[in-house]
Amino acid sequence: GEAVPKEDPEVFERLDRELSSNVYWQGNTLQILKLSEKYFPIIEPILKENGIPDDFKYLAVAESGLRHVTSPSGAASTWQIMKATGQGYGLLINEELDERYHIEKSTRAACKYLNEAYLKCGNWTLAAASYNMGMAGIQGKINEQLEDNYYNLWLNQETSRYVFRIIALKEVLQNPKAYGYIYQFGVDAYPPQNSELKTIPLPIYDLALWAKENNTNYKTIRSLNPWIRGNKITSLKATEIQISMPIK
Repeated sequence: GEAVPKEDPEVFERLDRELSSNVYWQGNTLQILKLSEKYFPIIEPILKENGIPDDFKYLAVAESGLRHVTSPSGAASTWQIMKATGQGYGLLINEELDERYHIEKSTRAACKYLNEAYLKCGNWTLAAASYNMGMAGIQGKINEQLEDNYYNLWLNQETSRYVFRIIALKEVLQNPKAYGYIYQFGVDAYPPQNSELKTIPLPIYDLALWAKENNTNYKTIRSLNPWIRGNKITSLKATEIQISMPIK
């Protein structure tokens, strides 16, 4: 809901750079299109529930391509959350479990950060930029340059490109045919895995053996629950846990 000043030649050039980078990275962008139909239905209602503009789902795309990747700095999964940040926003992170890889819980953690950033920065564009640079980093540039408009701030190259990449991804993913992609929404997407949440007694000392005893296998359990990071769940004080299980 915040305008992009495309009439400014410098802004237009920066946006055009990101459009070109993503439009002509065909294989990656096509895969993101397919993943978006799998994960956006999970992300969108959580953003809405937390008062975050729907456009922020494209921030997750810019961060990870909607993949469970880990950066060289240790930022993890869809929202690329650092360990300390995730723990600060209530995510469980240890050797056995890492809720940064839990799509619903990590999205809620990202919402907490973005709402806090909005209150500090004053608008959603700067809140988005702060996701890359940090709230303190953006506020420092605002104070130093006496400017609170993202498009008028002199920033490091990564942050100066960051919001434009989000905008470009939104444009391409919403209008793939306009950019030359042969893609049918609802037909070409990756389908979600057929699963249901079940409450499981703890502890689990051998996840592979437990999976076999429950008519599935270790790979399926790890695939449906990427936040389970190993072969056991023994670190929780709780006596039960919710795990996604395949529906046969």
